[in-house]
Amino acid sequence: MSYDVAITDGPVRAIFDLKGPQAALADWAGDTLPGFPDAPNRRVREDGKTLAHIGPDHWLLIADLTREEALTDALKPADAPPEISIVRVSDVYAWVRITGPDAAHVTATGCPLDLETFPDDGADFTEFFTQKALITRGGHGFEVAIDRSYAPWITEMLARITP
Repeated sequence: MSYDVAITDGPVRAIFDLKGPQAALADWAGDTLPGFPDAPNRRVREDGKTLAHIGPDHWLLIADLTREEALTDALKPADAPPEISIVRVSDVYAWVRITGPDAAHVTATGCPLDLETFPDDGADFTEFFTQKALITRGGHGFEVAIDRSYAPWITEMLARITP
């Protein structure tokens, strides 16, 4: 069976792993962060930055790679107070975009989430072909952030589904 999808590499992005109480992170980061999502496993996009709530007291800040140094300067990870943690993890992830009318079906072959009900502002860590992955819905499909070392294998798995 043939699927109506396009599978492309997403751009490398600036990503910061943020942990700690929301109030402490907001006080430390000031207006560097977008507003916090109002529910778990959701994301907020403002001013070219995305803040995804991925667990209790755990967020990912995602932006264009060209903003990485400015965000590092603004967030000052090395100087953060002890109640919070800010770690730049941009080089850890590779992104894959799965777009088109059959994107949910193809993405679901590698992931246990119910993607038909996955919200437009959803962001959730799950498994993707047995590997830890961040799944987000965007545009006309999904984006999957995976450990960079598994990117070739994930791409091969997707190619087997969509010859």
